[in-house]
Amino acid sequence: MNTEYPHPIIAREGWPYLGAAFGAALLVSILAGWCWALPLWLVFLFVLQFFRDPPRDIPGNDKSVLSPADGRIVAIEPVRDPWRDRDALKISVFMNVFNVHSNRSPVNGEVVQRWYHPGAFVNAALAKASTENERNALHIRMPGGQDVTCVQVAGLIARRILCYVEAGAALKKGQRYGFIRFGSRVDVYLPTDVRVKVVIGDRVSATSTILAELA
Repeated sequence: MNTEYPHPIIAREGWPYLGAAFGAALLVSILAGWCWALPLWLVFLFVLQFFRDPPRDIPGNDKSVLSPADGRIVAIEPVRDPWRDRDALKISVFMNVFNVHSNRSPVNGEVVQRWYHPGAFVNAALAKASTENERNALHIRMPGGQDVTCVQVAGLIARRILCYVEAGAALKKGQRYGFIRFGSRVDVYLPTDVRVKVVIGDRVSATSTILAELA
């Protein structure tokens, strides 16, 4: 169980947007009335729900690989990990604008390397987003020596990937390490012998859904 949560329930990345939306809605309410301001209040509520960042319980054990993001499973396939040039099993989670967009570590481990690659902004639900879109990857080495590659991928609307860790950082399972604004995808490259616990189309939640179990 995860009882510690050092971040606000409303993500700090959203505070400027919330302030701007609230200020605009309030100003129009004062100057023109509530009827004219209603669309702006709806925008404020949308921004508020987009930047929510609730605490999550941590299930499983040391071999459990947790979902790094909220969303829907769009790919489970054997591939060549493009970051570490190894055979891997890729599990991809697509986030729409109604999902929580805080990204959290799927495992305990140390960040061995971080890569950033500029790119396009095609629909993140498409397979080619993994190789064509802007993306940020972390190579995480677990205490038992297993390696996991976790990749934040920008989407059609998402134009800003935020990552707060560098090589040498120690990550705990479920720890918040980044954020992607307004719709995107996270790819997780795992050893080929993992036992997958999800299927394509499943709705998953960051930290609280187990994607796979390591052998």
